[in-house]
Amino acid sequence: MGWVPRGDWGLGWRENSVQWPFESHRAPLPTRALPSYLGSFARYQILSATDNIPIVTRRMDMSNPSPFENLLNFRDVGAFINSVAGSHLLKPGLLFRSARPDEATPADRHQLVNQHQIQTIIDLRSNTEHINAAKKRAAEQSTSTATATAVRIPGVQYANINLNGKGFERHLVWQLKYLSLAKMVFLMALGYRTQAISVLGKELMLPRGLGGLGIDTLDHSGPEIKEFFDVLADETSWPILVHCTQGKDRTGITVLLTLLLCDIPLQAITKDYILSEKELESEKEARMEEIASIGLDESFARCPPDFCEIIVQHIEAKYGGINGYLLSIGIGDSQQDRIKRRLKKELELATS
Repeated sequence: MGWVPRGDWGLGWRENSVQWPFESHRAPLPTRALPSYLGSFARYQILSATDNIPIVTRRMDMSNPSPFENLLNFRDVGAFINSVAGSHLLKPGLLFRSARPDEATPADRHQLVNQHQIQTIIDLRSNTEHINAAKKRAAEQSTSTATATAVRIPGVQYANINLNGKGFERHLVWQLKYLSLAKMVFLMALGYRTQAISVLGKELMLPRGLGGLGIDTLDHSGPEIKEFFDVLADETSWPILVHCTQGKDRTGITVLLTLLLCDIPLQAITKDYILSEKELESEKEARMEEIASIGLDESFARCPPDFCEIIVQHIEAKYGGINGYLLSIGIGDSQQDRIKRRLKKELELATS
């Protein structure tokens, strides 16, 4: 999830041209047509400052050494849930989460494939994030004598799902006051990108908070969330690694929904979500610099303890529970049952 500019909600416009508002329309901006230009505007990671901050050189915390050389925020979701719940609720070794594995070393990739036997990687980032990451890698490799490593791991299936797609973008931008929208468009056209984003950050994102933006994702990213569950329902997909940029918000909300489907207690789900704050501590300073520049506060670099509760309350109030929510986006009972049978320990025992 990735929910602020260059954070965890992964939207973005093309940043290589000041003509971006006029890509589809050459006429002057009409009074009520401004939001129509934001299909390209919103693709600048409007909602991702918490999780899409460029990943800096990773410094291992020797008090809690990682089993990976260059992969942050990795864990076996089933094993972690079982440990905090004190009970074997899920089958371990099936669902994993992490920050982006783009910079994973050959040893890291070997571990993902051979130790964890990852078959499918679900990437929740936007196309713009992929483009920017590719540019960054190209720049780094041009100044390095090291052999370039392909981002994709051979033999692994990839499912690229931009979790915060056009419906989410339109919903977010339409909430801006007209004058604020005009100001943002004007600033961006002049090249003042950070100042333009700060208009959105101060007026909309800061009051909404991560919880509010999470609710927006549930209500306006249904097609994308359905794609995620379609992958989970495919028996050939497992084991699965899901990630965004830092594996905090976009990854957090998809894992949260999956755990709700498997009847995992809210307390255990919350512990899984907030663990990312500790796992990403080495990058907090870099995230805070960018977050502050767009009018947001430290809460957007953290994992609020009440985030999962807010999401669950919304699902219960609006959809009657996780089953109702998934049905509303097109995930039927049979698909839900396949996912639960794959992940839940008790169902494995009942069918054995």
